[in-house]
Amino acid sequence: MAETGGITWGGILLRFLTAVVLVFTTYNPDGYSYIHWVRDNLEEGLPLKVFAGVVLLIAWTVFIRATLRSLGAFGLLLAAAFFGALIWLIVYYGLVPADSMRALTYIGLVVLCGVLATGVSWSHIRRRITGQVDTDELDGT
Repeated sequence: MAETGGITWGGILLRFLTAVVLVFTTYNPDGYSYIHWVRDNLEEGLPLKVFAGVVLLIAWTVFIRATLRSLGAFGLLLAAAFFGALIWLIVYYGLVPADSMRALTYIGLVVLCGVLATGVSWSHIRRRITGQVDTDELDGT
């Protein structure tokens, strides 16, 4: 029987790009984000802003829930340690100046995208590496 539903580099990239759209639509330092749109003039177009906010909240819930279920607390700790050490390495070797808040914000947002993409991809990656399948626990009632 042929294996179906496996993860590919394209699948991981698609998940990362989806996380990029979600994160940078919500906030980015350039001022073109949902946060800025709502903050600058709350009353104008309020129904559209509320609708967009609910859509973003749904997307964040899906990504965060999948990441928490897939990686768990220890996995999130490892991801934070990995990306934190990576940021430290980048700043330490002068690839990004430590006093550039804009650059550090972008790096932090990309790191968040990486953690979210890893979280929504991890079950597939783990199955590919170990052959073990993750399942959600279902309530028997």
